[in-house]
Amino acid sequence: MITVKGLEKKFGQLRVLRGVDFQIDRGEVAVVIGPSGCGKSTFLRCLNLLEDPTAGQIEIGERRLEFGSGTKVSDAQRATFRSKTGMVFQNFNLFPHMTVRENVMSGPYLNGRLNRTDAAARADRLLARVGLSERAEQMPGQISGGQAQRVAIARALALEPEVMLFDEPTSALDPELVGEVLDVMKVLAEEGTTMVVVTHEMSFARDVATKVVFMDEGRVGEMGPPDQVLDAPSSPRLQTFLSKVVH
Repeated sequence: MITVKGLEKKFGQLRVLRGVDFQIDRGEVAVVIGPSGCGKSTFLRCLNLLEDPTAGQIEIGERRLEFGSGTKVSDAQRATFRSKTGMVFQNFNLFPHMTVRENVMSGPYLNGRLNRTDAAARADRLLARVGLSERAEQMPGQISGGQAQRVAIARALALEPEVMLFDEPTSALDPELVGEVLDVMKVLAEEGTTMVVVTHEMSFARDVATKVVFMDEGRVGEMGPPDQVLDAPSSPRLQTFLSKVVH
């Protein structure tokens, strides 16, 4: 579903990604862990072309892009590539002037994929899926952070992406609200949604991931099944990291 080869990203002279290789099959859940500043979020943003890689190759489904000296991604290529991915951010980024339903229906309606009636019907189905049917007419300012993040997930799903990307989706939430968002993500995983999740929630990685990716200093340090990476880490760096985050 996703193949990444030799992915590099520089901001000026700062090399944030240093040759990342990564692969995930359809229906897999890859959880990306690692210390702050190791390149996790930049990697995710490159997958969605919110950042253009400096070098390397990204393939999602049947679409492949090469990056390197002088490579320019056209607006059409960017739009086509992004149409295959839905992204959920740390902060919910809901439109404050729209109702919950309007937020979810905005993507397929505004880009012309669905008329207003069909977009609203899809939004209602997705709100039911994330347990928020009763909040459809409320404004984002009237719901909790956990509910807002579930709306953000529904909004990303409204475009029917092939891959869902999550960038620390629970990090901005109060601890008691984390579980309701993780529960929705677990259901998506059980339904066979292909997911790449950057998170510090080790229990989610252990319970839901088919693959755990440890990043450090812009590289993939270790990658494998959760029991291998989390329970039998081979590198001292990962052992040190886990000793600080697993209680």
